[in-house]
Amino acid sequence: MVTQTVQHQPAQSASGWLKRYYFTRFAFSTAWVLIAISVATSNPSLAAVMLVAYPAWDAIANFIDAQRSGGLRRNKSQLLNFIFSSLTAIAVAIALGSSLNSVLVVFGIWAGFSGIFQLATAIGRWKSFGAQWAMILSGAQSALAGVFMIFMARGPDPVGIANIAPYAAFGAFYFAISAIWLTISDARKDRLRTAS
Repeated sequence: MVTQTVQHQPAQSASGWLKRYYFTRFAFSTAWVLIAISVATSNPSLAAVMLVAYPAWDAIANFIDAQRSGGLRRNKSQLLNFIFSSLTAIAVAIALGSSLNSVLVVFGIWAGFSGIFQLATAIGRWKSFGAQWAMILSGAQSALAGVFMIFMARGPDPVGIANIAPYAAFGAFYFAISAIWLTISDARKDRLRTAS
């Protein structure tokens, strides 16, 4: 009985980290969306900072999560996400000197690739944690959103940070669902362990 408790501690610790990670990403994305649609749409300087900050935050978040989950060598999809998101932040900063359409194209390409990397990460975590279906859906939708953003950027209508806000909002939603679902899943496992 003591052995079972000791064996479970690393899994519980990892699961606890993952819940905090998902809730933190939900909070950041939610705050980003609220500021984007309420203030940044009429403040180009703030919008520019936020557009660079979004992929930069994604890079930092993936790096920290990978380090807490066995390291970058063990989490290749997050390593790729970290590298690609870092490059995207730089590319967005450069594209801002051209046009917001160029920025949206960069975001579209990034959303496509980061969605694939996120999908791979979620599939890899399914056996260890379960409750990854929302992250899988989020990754797939991100890839589709990337294609949509590229088409939108090539259209005749003006674009801006408000066009990226829905993408971030869906990300926030999926992170919240993942955190809640993982919390419920862990509670069920705890009840089953207690009962046995």
